[in-house]
Amino acid sequence: MAAIFLAPFYILVNIYLFRWIFLWLWAVCPSLQSPVFFVFSALLCILVSTSPLTGFLIKKPVWLHRVLKITGNFFLGILLYIFLVIFTADIIRIIIKYGFRLSWINSRFSFILTGGVCALLILLICTYGIHHVSKVKIKRYSLKIRKYVPDMKSLKIVLVGDFHFGFSTDLKHIGKIIQAINREKPDLVCIAGDTFDNEFDAVLYPEKLQTLLRTIKSRYGVYACWGNHDLNEPILAGFTFRNSSVNPEDPRMEEFLKNSSVHLLNDQAELIDQKFYLIGREDPGRADKLGIKRKTPAQLTKKLDRGKPVIILDHQPKDLEELSSAGVDLDLCGHTHNGQIFPGNVFTHFFWENSCGYLQKGTMHNIVTSGAGVWGPAMRIGTSSEICVILISFPVTRTLEPEKDLL
Repeated sequence: MAAIFLAPFYILVNIYLFRWIFLWLWAVCPSLQSPVFFVFSALLCILVSTSPLTGFLIKKPVWLHRVLKITGNFFLGILLYIFLVIFTADIIRIIIKYGFRLSWINSRFSFILTGGVCALLILLICTYGIHHVSKVKIKRYSLKIRKYVPDMKSLKIVLVGDFHFGFSTDLKHIGKIIQAINREKPDLVCIAGDTFDNEFDAVLYPEKLQTLLRTIKSRYGVYACWGNHDLNEPILAGFTFRNSSVNPEDPRMEEFLKNSSVHLLNDQAELIDQKFYLIGREDPGRADKLGIKRKTPAQLTKKLDRGKPVIILDHQPKDLEELSSAGVDLDLCGHTHNGQIFPGNVFTHFFWENSCGYLQKGTMHNIVTSGAGVWGPAMRIGTSSEICVILISFPVTRTLEPEKDLL
C-alpha cells in the first residue's frame, strides 16, 4: 500500500529531474531540440523509470524479467544520486539568484558549466558505488567469554550475512567472499540470514552456487538462520506484496541450503562438539508473514546448560536486553547493511541500538555485520561489503580472569 501512496511522489521526482536534464542538453547542443530527439528520449526515460514496475509485473520470459529487475534496481540507486546532486545544485542556484542577486547565474555558460559539474559528480559517485561492491572488507573482533571450556582456549568464527542471492549478487563476488573465509581457517562459519532475495528463481546457476558454498572450509561446519527476505514474494521498490492465498515459504530455499552443506537452525539450538551452543533464531518479519510465532530468548535458552558458551545467530539485531538476560554470550546479526548507500548509513543509527559493529549489552557481546552482498541496487557508498572474523578466547582455568571483555 505504501508503494501506491509514494507513486505520485516518484513520478514528480522523475519529471523534475528529466526536465533539468533536457534543458541542460538543449543548452549544450541547441540542435537537440528537435521533436524526434525529444520523443525518442522521453520514451527511453519512461522505459527506464518504469522498469521497477515492469520488472514487478512481467514474469515471463525469464530473461526479460531479469533484465527489467536489474535495470530497475540500478535505476533506483542512480536516481537517488541524480536527485541529491541536482536538487542540491538547484537550491544553491536559488540562493545565489534571489539571496545574493547575482545575474551571472542566469547565463547559458553558467548553466552549462553547472550541469556539466553535476553530470560528472553523478557519474563519479555511481561508478564508485558500483565498483566498491566487489571490495570485500575483513573486519576483526577479539573478545572474551568468561566461561571455561575444557580443551578449548579459543574459537574463531567467521560471520557473513545478507548474501541476497538473486539479481544483485553474482558468482564471482561469492567466490571472492568464500576465498576470504577460507584464508581465515575458521572453526565455525555463521550466515546471518537473507541468503535469498525474495525470489528463488532469481538465483542464477544454483548448482554452481551450491558447489561454491560446499568449498567453505570450517572445523565445525557452516550454519545459517533465516532472514526476512528468505521468502518467495513479489517485491516492488523495496515494498513486498502479500497474497493470502499463496504460501510464501519456498521449500527450494531450504533444499538449496541442505545441498550446499549449510546447516539451517530455525528456532533451534545445537550443542557443538559438547563445548558450546549455537542457536539459530527465526526472523520476526518472516515469522509474521508465515503466521507463526517465534520463540522468545528465554524459551530458546531454558533447557541449555548455561555453564557452556551460548552463541545466537539472529538476523535482526533486536531484543538485545532480553537475549542478555536469557544467558546469551554472543549475538551475531546482519540485516541493516549499515545503510548500504549514503545517506542510509547516517539514518540506520536511529533505528537500531547497534546498527553495525560491536556493542556490549550486560555480559553479552553483540556484533552486527554490514553484509557480504547487497539489496536492491548493486552499489555501496559510505559502507563496505564485509566478512567479520571473531576471535573468542576463554579462561584457561575455571578461575575467571579480571580482564576487559573486548580487547
